[in-house]
Amino acid sequence: MSSGKAGKRGADSWQVYRRLLGYSRRYWPIALVALVGMLVDGGGLALFTGLLKPMIDKLFTLKDPYLIFWMPIWIIGIFLVRSLGTFVSDYGVSYIGRHVVQAMQQDVFNAYLRLPAPFFGSEPSGQQVSRITYTSEQVAAASSSAAKIAITDGFTVIAMLFVMLYYSPYLTLSLLVMVPAIALVATVVSRRYRKISRRIQGTMGSVTGTVEESVGAHREVRIYGGQAYEAGRFEHITRHTSRLNLKIAATNAASSSTVQLIAATALAALVFLGTRPQVLGSMTPGVFFAVLTAMGTMLPSLKRLASVQSNIQRGLSAAEEIFEVIDLPPEVDSGSRELARARGDLRFESVSLVYPRNDVAALRGVDLHCVPGTVTALVGRSGSGKSSLVSLLPRFNTPGAGRIVLDGQDYENYTLASLRRQIAWVGQGVMLFNDTVANNIAYGELAGADEADIVAAAEAANAMEFIARMPQGIHTQIGQGGNMLSGGQRQRIAIARAILKNAPILVLDEATSALDTESERLIQQALQRLMRDRTTLVIAHRLSTVEGADQIAVMDQGTIIERGTHAELMALGGQYAALHRMQFHDAVVRQGGD
Repeated sequence: MSSGKAGKRGADSWQVYRRLLGYSRRYWPIALVALVGMLVDGGGLALFTGLLKPMIDKLFTLKDPYLIFWMPIWIIGIFLVRSLGTFVSDYGVSYIGRHVVQAMQQDVFNAYLRLPAPFFGSEPSGQQVSRITYTSEQVAAASSSAAKIAITDGFTVIAMLFVMLYYSPYLTLSLLVMVPAIALVATVVSRRYRKISRRIQGTMGSVTGTVEESVGAHREVRIYGGQAYEAGRFEHITRHTSRLNLKIAATNAASSSTVQLIAATALAALVFLGTRPQVLGSMTPGVFFAVLTAMGTMLPSLKRLASVQSNIQRGLSAAEEIFEVIDLPPEVDSGSRELARARGDLRFESVSLVYPRNDVAALRGVDLHCVPGTVTALVGRSGSGKSSLVSLLPRFNTPGAGRIVLDGQDYENYTLASLRRQIAWVGQGVMLFNDTVANNIAYGELAGADEADIVAAAEAANAMEFIARMPQGIHTQIGQGGNMLSGGQRQRIAIARAILKNAPILVLDEATSALDTESERLIQQALQRLMRDRTTLVIAHRLSTVEGADQIAVMDQGTIIERGTHAELMALGGQYAALHRMQFHDAVVRQGGD
């Protein structure tokens, strides 16, 4: 059974390595030149070793004038050509390695862009970032640096073996001590490297995730005195990572020292064989020292070949993880109809939703009709299913039961891209990008918008009053996540983006929550104009902001328990009326306190 598993692992490793080499295939001319450089590097060393016999036997013993003149020139020539081969191989391998990493990083990033939304909730974001940064870099070691060591040192060992066989097949018998033992060491070390390398990939994601959390929550960490806790948490994770890396280092050191001991035993065997009385009389000093030097030159190459397993196995483990993500199925898009511009007639028919990660029913048989051009408000306690319901609109999630009908068609019949063009979204957690104000408003498919339209959208969102004061106006950089703006300013940029999109369906998820009173009044006016000819769904916690909605749906535990206008629901005296009275009472208390 164990041999079968080992065979399967070996086959899997070969498949991964073949796929990895596929990234290098387009650079085959550079790889060919680099390969020639590697062969010149190893061959030059073997040629110099081969010159030791005539150097000792003829240059020093016989004092041959021809060799006295030419030998220094030959040595300079050999090492000049060898240094050129080293430069070509090193640069060529680095060139291929960097392009392989770039291509893999691009493939992983492209995979992130097409993977379904549930994927991003299934693992920490630090793991996803680490996969592009740390894990991709590990691949470079397997695809380039390790390949260079394997080829250059492998050829050096073969060339030195040829030198030994050429001068003395008898002395070459000493290698019989070394070859089987080194093969055994390489096999044992390879298995251990692979096992540890897989564990290291996961820990690096934990390191990145911990740093991201601590940096992102730096205010909370300081206010609540979490420095000691965060330092301890980070130390625990890095200590675990350090332990795994030390296991790699220990395995590396053990393999190198073992190879060195085996090689020393082989050298001792060579000296023993070369000093037999029947051999001493027939063998010249040049032959003995040429064979001895060839074997000595093999030693560092064999040590590097034994230790290169760590890079190869780490790179293969990294590539395996990356290919798993690249091979994940993208968002399902079974639609075939292109939707130019929707009227906005939206129906939820017995819609249910269960999140697979925790097997909890978020929606249970929701029925809701949103008439074109009307405003539907979704209210209720946190966790009642409001956000889950609107997340179905752009098909971030798909209903487990029931269906959503848009303009008389099951919305799954529309292509995903054309469906999402019909929706503008302003959420409570605003996401802005490290770019200019203009590029954040005219983002993605809006990128070709005229500057006048961008300014008009910003004015409609009441954003120009602060944009005009910025150094370069709408062309000012706003930092990562818009960190150079206040919460209210970021919210208004997001609203301007939705205004510019001019989509027939609008989703507002607490879109005015981060605004001060004056800005909120102006934004509400802008939103009223924006909502006039659109089907709008508003998620609201403050009921005062949705009193004018055409219909209000009160949600609880994934179902709609009340539906009607503000007046109808207040007259009903149910949960909405109770929530409204409670909020009104809180507002009065706050005003009294002021």
